[in-house]
Amino acid sequence: MPKLVSREIRLVSRPSGLPSAANFTVAEVELPALQDQQVLVRNLFMSVDPYMRGRMNEGKSYVPPFELDKALEGGAVGEVVESQTEAFKAGDAVTSSYGWREYFVASPNELHPVCRDVESLSIYLGALGMTGMTAWAGLNLAEVKAGEIIYISGAAGAVGSMAGQLAKLRGCRVIGSAGSAEKVKFLREECAFDVAFDYNIRPVADQLKREAPDGIDVYFDNVGGATLEAALAAMRVHGRIIACGGISAYNAETPQPGPSNLFNMITKRLTMKGLLVRDWLDRQNEFDEEVGGYFREGKLKNKETVVQGIDQAVGAFIGLFSGKNVGKMVVKLV
Repeated sequence: MPKLVSREIRLVSRPSGLPSAANFTVAEVELPALQDQQVLVRNLFMSVDPYMRGRMNEGKSYVPPFELDKALEGGAVGEVVESQTEAFKAGDAVTSSYGWREYFVASPNELHPVCRDVESLSIYLGALGMTGMTAWAGLNLAEVKAGEIIYISGAAGAVGSMAGQLAKLRGCRVIGSAGSAEKVKFLREECAFDVAFDYNIRPVADQLKREAPDGIDVYFDNVGGATLEAALAAMRVHGRIIACGGISAYNAETPQPGPSNLFNMITKRLTMKGLLVRDWLDRQNEFDEEVGGYFREGKLKNKETVVQGIDQAVGAFIGLFSGKNVGKMVVKLV
């Protein structure tokens, strides 16, 4: 029987600043014959996410850096083609961290079964996947409550749009910022944000002052930089900041200075907590029940920007840093 050939994306050099296509290559590999207690999976969708940029740098972080000349890793959802274990059978849908490739062989404990009874399995990379869980975990981390005003930066992205919808379901007044009129319309009309504004129109600080003249209780930070500085100025006493991401500095070639008004942390007695979704995996069932319930009831929108083919994956990833996505960016592989 001929061996199966799969294409995969490899990192061949570490980016300096914004990644380019030259930092990656598409390679073909022959998959080994399936052994006992192994599963062959064909990926249907793979995720590209801003956090992956940090793993392309050399040096220690909260996760090991990507290795050069080896396939990248990331979230993916696929179907079992062949199984040599009782845990899975052909046709089962599974999620894994074996993205950036068309096929792979794994052990059962590296796979998570998911239900096929959804409109598109890509939702397990978005609203019902790590994206949705990141948003849910952030709101729990800050103990967001009904009646509070929450501001979300990068609000039209994968995590931001989910955080805003979940905050609305908690009874919050939700303010979001995004980078285009199209995205602002999406936040207002599809995600039901109370307020959404384009940060390119005028400074964020001015727009927050207009939309929340008495201040905000919670800031869900996906951007960092000048946006964090504006939020610090707008925070109420005893406000909370969820430090989820800082995409404004992911491609910086030199360290960026911190906010000039950090003293607000003291005078306003603020709390700022860092968020990594991996710390919340022991509450996966709780997330599945709550957020899955919202989705089944039609209370959540799972917006996606979909590109076709593994050869387009690098372009999709790079596009994240110029705002090419509305909602979750996914690559359809089949």
